[in-house]
Amino acid sequence: MVGRDIEKMIAVGLVWGATNALMRRGTLIWDQTLKNSPPPNTTHNRFLSTLQKWLNLLLIWQYSVPFLLNLSASATFFAILSDTPISLAVPVTNATTFAATAVFGMLLGEETRVGSALFGTFLIVLGVYVCIM
Repeated sequence: MVGRDIEKMIAVGLVWGATNALMRRGTLIWDQTLKNSPPPNTTHNRFLSTLQKWLNLLLIWQYSVPFLLNLSASATFFAILSDTPISLAVPVTNATTFAATAVFGMLLGEETRVGSALFGTFLIVLGVYVCIM
C-alpha cells in the first residue's frame, strides 16, 4: 500500500510545484492590474479595500484555476496522511514540491540559475529515493 501512496505523494508534490509557479505568474498579472488601476478611494475602510483586492485576485483565472488545483492537491494530501506515516509523507511531498516549483518556474521562463536549480533538483530526487527505499 505504501508504494501506491508514494506515487500519490509524488503526484501531489508535482501538482503543488506546478501550481506554485503558475500562481506566481498570476500574481504578477494581478500586480500589473493594481499598478494600472486608479488610486484607492480613501473613503472606504481598509478592510473593504483589502477584501476588494483579494476578490480581484481571485477573478484572474491565471491565478484562481491553479489555486483551485492546489487546494485539490491539498485535500488529496490529507487523505494520504490517513494511511501513511507523516514521517514519510511530508519529506517526499515537500521535496517533490520544491523540485517541481523550480522546474516549472524554469519552464515558464522565470530567471533561474539553471545549473544550481538542476543540481538541487537532482539532490532532492536522490533524497526522496533514499526516503522511500
